[in-house]
Amino acid sequence: MQAETATALSEGVRFAQPEDVPDVLRLIRALAAYEREPDAVETTEADLHRWVFGDDPVANVLVAEADGVVVGMALWFRTYSTWTGVPGIYLEDLFVDPAARGSGLGKALLTALARIAVDRGYRRVEWAVLDWNTPSIEFYEALGARPMQEWSTYRLTGDALESLGG
Repeated sequence: MQAETATALSEGVRFAQPEDVPDVLRLIRALAAYEREPDAVETTEADLHRWVFGDDPVANVLVAEADGVVVGMALWFRTYSTWTGVPGIYLEDLFVDPAARGSGLGKALLTALARIAVDRGYRRVEWAVLDWNTPSIEFYEALGARPMQEWSTYRLTGDALESLGG
């Protein structure tokens, strides 16, 4: 799916290309530090090349640029709703370098993602946000996003995943 061209989707936003991988990884690490998990990132450049640009891509990345420098990104993948019978988008990561915040690039990334969803006939864009991340929550709500109050996210990982799937 990442075979999209480098065509601008909105002001300063385009689909990432393989040469953007170092910047995408830098932004992933910066997001982890912001979310108080600086040592949690295991992803490598090779992983991103494989899973975003390889033979079996599972994710897509939009990048935001300021003065030719990648300063933001939105990493996402397609989902499917059995209730609506239509695909959607799950936004895994949205991050803009602190120095570039307030420039409109975060909104431009989400606008581009929404445009992709609308153009492709998808019915939703979803993501998770940490409960303590008030600036992001306020930003999302200002754009019209609303929390899913009755839903909790669950994760199966590590030993529990190995035990169940092994």
